[in-house]
Amino acid sequence: MRTVVDSERSGWVTMPISMAKEAEGDHRSDDAMVNSPLLRACRRKTVDMTPVWLMRQAGRYLPEYRALRERYSLLELCRQPELAAEVTLQPLRRYPLDAAIIFADILLPVLALGVPLSFAEGEGPVIGAPIRDPAAVDRLPEPDESPLWPVAEAIRIVRAELPERVAVIGFAGAPFTLASYLIEGGSSRQYVRTKRFLLTERSAWERLLERLTELTIRYLMLQVRAGAEVVQLFDSWAGALAPAVYRDAVLPWTRRIVAAVRELGVPVIVFSTGTAGYLDLVADTGADVIGVDWRIELDRAWNAIGARAIQGNLDPAWLLAPAEDLRKAARDVLDRAAGRPGHIFNLGHGVLPETSPDAVAILVEFVHEYSARVRD
Repeated sequence: MRTVVDSERSGWVTMPISMAKEAEGDHRSDDAMVNSPLLRACRRKTVDMTPVWLMRQAGRYLPEYRALRERYSLLELCRQPELAAEVTLQPLRRYPLDAAIIFADILLPVLALGVPLSFAEGEGPVIGAPIRDPAAVDRLPEPDESPLWPVAEAIRIVRAELPERVAVIGFAGAPFTLASYLIEGGSSRQYVRTKRFLLTERSAWERLLERLTELTIRYLMLQVRAGAEVVQLFDSWAGALAPAVYRDAVLPWTRRIVAAVRELGVPVIVFSTGTAGYLDLVADTGADVIGVDWRIELDRAWNAIGARAIQGNLDPAWLLAPAEDLRKAARDVLDRAAGRPGHIFNLGHGVLPETSPDAVAILVEFVHEYSARVRD
């Protein structure tokens, strides 16, 4: 037995050596990587057309996904690598997307901490034992990585199925967002419990983020060794915080994750929502790419983050609009990017369940065709 990523810490339940060898896989050569438009854009190199992928591109708007959900729960899909790989590949069979993001749930790492997790119909995730006091942080056991192994195996399957030009993206939730779920007990609008804990139990807060940071680093390294060529860190709830609180109580841990993963030679994307007012702080994470939501124009966001790549940032609601209006909105994003190297087209958040698959086809085709014409 050994871990995929070496650690001086004891107590980890480790991956069998046979599975570890499979997970480590064969890294793509530099020559192969230049054939991927998305990887080139992450490095701010020139591309023939703007690469495009969509958050939640695999999910409830696709009838083939809904058919699987009639037979399997969300956690069952995540726990069976062949099913997770199948869901990941579904949109790639429909659309000429430039990346596949592995299908998993952002909260899988809490299972590694022994925290009960379930999904209530129509209500989202439910944390069975929320953290409400410092003692609960100290009771968290040493992580058991086995709930994360299926993600690595699914990545290996997906990478083997896709052509070289399509990048495989791994992902994880950032420590603040994971901590918020653990403290709130599920989704929230105001994050009152999280903010109270952060502001009144600062030592325990830092111990919790320390645990989540180490776990997230190991999780992302596991994905990279399985074949992920880019990773995205979702800090979906960071916009709930004031800039000063984000800088002092969140940024140092996010920065550590980014630095650790970049040492493996893969680009890191940091995505957050509601942070248009302090994108300069988000850029201080050191990520290669900053993902932005639709609450700020792309050119203004790019000025705020400086000399790095940018991802975004069409409002997902435009996919519900008439086709010509959708194209017009996408054109505005692309015009603001102005063909500069380093733009990855995406939505400002995930595809809405009400979206027509035909609308996604229209969007992907338009982004490729229009951005190629602009470069001619």
